[in-house]
Amino acid sequence: MSRLRALLRLPAAPTEVRIPDGLLEVQRDGAAPLAPRAPDGRDAPLDVAFVVPSFRTVSGGHTTIANVVRALEARGLSCSIWILDDDARRGGGARPEALVEGFRSAFGGIAGPVHAGLDGWRGTDVLVATAWQTVPAALRLPDVAARAYLVQDHEAEFYPTSAEREWAAWTYRQGLHCLVASPWLEQVVAREYGASATRFDIGLDHDLYRPGGAPRRGDQLLFYARATTARRGVPLGILALEELHRRRPQVEICLFGEDRPVATGFPHRHLGVRTRPQLAALYGQATVGVVLSLTNPSLIPHEMLACGLTCVDVASASSLAVHGPDGPVALAALEPGALCDVVERLLDDPAERDDRRTRGIAHAAAFTWERTGEQVEAGLREALARAAA
Repeated sequence: MSRLRALLRLPAAPTEVRIPDGLLEVQRDGAAPLAPRAPDGRDAPLDVAFVVPSFRTVSGGHTTIANVVRALEARGLSCSIWILDDDARRGGGARPEALVEGFRSAFGGIAGPVHAGLDGWRGTDVLVATAWQTVPAALRLPDVAARAYLVQDHEAEFYPTSAEREWAAWTYRQGLHCLVASPWLEQVVAREYGASATRFDIGLDHDLYRPGGAPRRGDQLLFYARATTARRGVPLGILALEELHRRRPQVEICLFGEDRPVATGFPHRHLGVRTRPQLAALYGQATVGVVLSLTNPSLIPHEMLACGLTCVDVASASSLAVHGPDGPVALAALEPGALCDVVERLLDDPAERDDRRTRGIAHAAAFTWERTGEQVEAGLREALARAAA
């Protein structure tokens, strides 16, 4: 397009700068005042509204939001979703009806309504921001008894030094009660931002992720190589697997999570982006899985554990807080040789793999969506109690 513009002597297209909706207004005028909720009993049904950012069909964060909503609805809460579509605000988004249908198609149905944008806002008991970009708009919405913040990762770390990094950090200081998806995040928001928090555990679909009956291979490694997500540490993993191939050329190395093949210095199978049932099948046959987490740990290690697959991660502060130094996930130092050493040890030691398999299955069994719903509802009620106080 830029070459065509040059040939036709058209002016260059302006550079797009994405600024969260409502950021200027809330920093200039402050948050809309909270509307006190009539005292109708601590266990009275709640109305909860989730403000969510633009999405892609493979978004794990949106999948978790939809699952949390369904878990709350199963407990009798009334929930709604309000989509802040950045592309629509810039004239390039889908029609509202298509956006709503796209959300339901990608992430499954919920009983409550899904809205494209904030037109028709009607107020709620608890308003839940679900990403840093949604916090400014959430702070400006009126007729809200309490505000909460569903925190699935420390999003300030998604950016280099930038305005976006500073704005993401700013959101944790705005007095929203945080619903955090790990003990590490609970420490981060309390220690670095002074925010209150309720921790919850993200559930698993145990009908899908479970030990299989097929024989497990002894020479296949799965690496979650989502290179477009920097916090997955893919360059570190590639170096470790290059060394593994030098030591063990007979091991079949499979990369998944990225549409296009990832360039490596060793032969491998490119599995691309797979459906959840396909992934469960892969987890049921491989020997070792490798998933690296430099911020909040991915959900994939728990899915692998539930399928009986031994998993390796790096010993980052977040992984140590979530998995523990002696948990079922094998942790390695953040160095290619050390990571290769742990993987090689597990390939060589079926007894250790069996031990971690047994402990991993038992560990993963506790992660249910029923438990998630109970934990998140407790956090929502804590947000209401704090707002009332």
